[in-house]
Amino acid sequence: MASDSDSNMDREMILADFQACTGIDNIAEAITLLELNNWDLVAAINSAIPQENGILQSEVSQANLFSPLNQSEAAEPASAAAAGPAPPPSSSSSSSSPASSSAFCPTLPSRHIVERQPRMLSFRVEYRQRTVEVVLEEASTVGEIKQILETELGVPVSKMQLKGWKSGDVSDSTALRSLHLPKNNSLYVLTPDIAPTASTSQNSALQESLNQNFLLVISHGEAQREYNLNFPGSRTIQEVKRNVSDLTNIPVRHQQWEGWPASSSDDSMTLAVSGISYPCHHLSVCRRSSPATTQEPTEDCVDVHMISDSEGDDFEDASEFGVDESEMFGMGSSTCRKTPMSTLSLTPLPVIATLGQQCPRNSENEGDALLHFTAEFSTRYGECHPVFYIGSLEAASQEAFYGKARDRKLMAIYLHNDESVLSNVFCSQMMCADSIVAYLSQNFITWAWDVTKEANKARLLTMCTRHFGSVVAQTIRTYKTDQFPLLLIVMGKRTSNEVFNVIQGNTTVDELMMRLMGAMEIFTAQQQEDIKDEDEREARETVKREQDEAYRLSLEADRKKREAQEREEAEQVRLERMKKEQEDEKEAIRLSLEQALPAEPVEEGREPVSKLRIRTPSGEFLERRFLGSCKLQVLFDFVASKGFPWDEFKLLTTFPRRNITQMDPGSSLLEARLFPQETLFLEAKE
Repeated sequence: MASDSDSNMDREMILADFQACTGIDNIAEAITLLELNNWDLVAAINSAIPQENGILQSEVSQANLFSPLNQSEAAEPASAAAAGPAPPPSSSSSSSSPASSSAFCPTLPSRHIVERQPRMLSFRVEYRQRTVEVVLEEASTVGEIKQILETELGVPVSKMQLKGWKSGDVSDSTALRSLHLPKNNSLYVLTPDIAPTASTSQNSALQESLNQNFLLVISHGEAQREYNLNFPGSRTIQEVKRNVSDLTNIPVRHQQWEGWPASSSDDSMTLAVSGISYPCHHLSVCRRSSPATTQEPTEDCVDVHMISDSEGDDFEDASEFGVDESEMFGMGSSTCRKTPMSTLSLTPLPVIATLGQQCPRNSENEGDALLHFTAEFSTRYGECHPVFYIGSLEAASQEAFYGKARDRKLMAIYLHNDESVLSNVFCSQMMCADSIVAYLSQNFITWAWDVTKEANKARLLTMCTRHFGSVVAQTIRTYKTDQFPLLLIVMGKRTSNEVFNVIQGNTTVDELMMRLMGAMEIFTAQQQEDIKDEDEREARETVKREQDEAYRLSLEADRKKREAQEREEAEQVRLERMKKEQEDEKEAIRLSLEQALPAEPVEEGREPVSKLRIRTPSGEFLERRFLGSCKLQVLFDFVASKGFPWDEFKLLTTFPRRNITQMDPGSSLLEARLFPQETLFLEAKE
């Protein structure tokens, strides 16, 4: 344990020396450079400061230039020298250790400090249904952002209002550096002089409005405060007034509003159909005047409790952070009117110094509680604070742990207790530090809860038991009030969620940053393994899907082939059946014709007889005698009875060539000159 403590002290000294030598104020940036060089001070300075011929610039400056200290000594009046010779430098002061910056930092002039790369700021600007990403140097102005947006959105700068600044409205000439912005920012554009395009469908427009978020800027005239509250379009006016009642301690029945549209006369109307401006609408609220209203100022302020000896030690340490004593113990001028946020009933409670959630007993909406918490936190400590997740603990866990491995984050649960003397120090000095805010916003899902009231604490323990197990709840229960606030670092495991670290309120910014970075390092290693496993699993699933798809296509091809074969066989059976039916029909016709033929006459009879010889296409001959008075139809029937119907074959004479089938079937053989004998041949019709 002693070696760990010494190691931490050495690293703090190295960090301080490194910042003094390089002029890097950002602790996270300094720690990153030191870790890249394994906490080797000389190597880290070499990487941060340009070199001249392989020698540290600081060493060159020491050899050739006066340090600021020496320059000030050289400028002293001669009378200072008359006071006596300066004492010789001690050997201890001239020697230097590797962990000390006296080897090169005291002689480093300010003009020789390395010029750092300009800090880049990222802005996500929303305008109606569009989003524009803008990246600028910190030295740029607000007007330059508007010029870029004019090119992207086609909105003139003169008609553009850029909203969302944490410090309120700013002018076009305001430098971004003066606003002390984090690296990532969200803004939105208002164009009051440009009417939005009407939707072609009222139903789709209404549905879209219900899904939109409306920013209500509510001015509380009596307290001279302004609340920026986001509400979905599906929220009713009555619900908004109830939330404002929780913020201002003005019951709904005593609220007097200005700014609601004339069409919003019914409090059951939703914000989407109330007619308020999107995305931002300004309102004001105050208490309705009543002659019977009296005020007893003595009941508004909170009595200051006595401090034990142990608390006094914490109080003395707190002076190092620059925190006023009255601020720590709630005795400032603003403490008497500090908004209650742990209220757990709908009945107005005495105004106490608490930051907790406004959460009615019968309400299960943790999002409203977090919304109220964020608003009061901003009122107390400023707009520069971590982005608290607005929603339930379960929803925050889902977003942090249960997405794709590349999108997962650590979870930071901030537990606030207004009865602890460390709360104001921790919130103002640690939670609102730019480096901590930026690091938490980039790498963590931050969820907050106030445990000042026992009912809120009991509800938190129930949630923690449900989501993290009884061990975590028991751990939180063991911490005393003066050990709060707590910051729980939760990491999502493959099988369960685990509280990786618990950071108490008696820490420093540097220690808090190092513990956050240590947790992030471990999380990153696990995340890389999870990403690898997820990629391998997705690759296996992709191969399996491809195999399944190939198998499905093969089955589909076999099915189509089988169906085609079945259709072909069925068609063949159908054709054969039709062919057989046709043959049967022809055979029946032939038999009927054969039976209907008159009897063949004898050669020597009273009537003239014609002897006909018919040659078939196959070369065979058909011979028969007919009476000369027989009709040609009898000849045609005879030929048809032999399998040569006259509609398919034609009967021709040899010479001269005549087509007998074209003659009148009612003519006799004598009239057709087929007497006494004739040779004919059959030929298929085309």
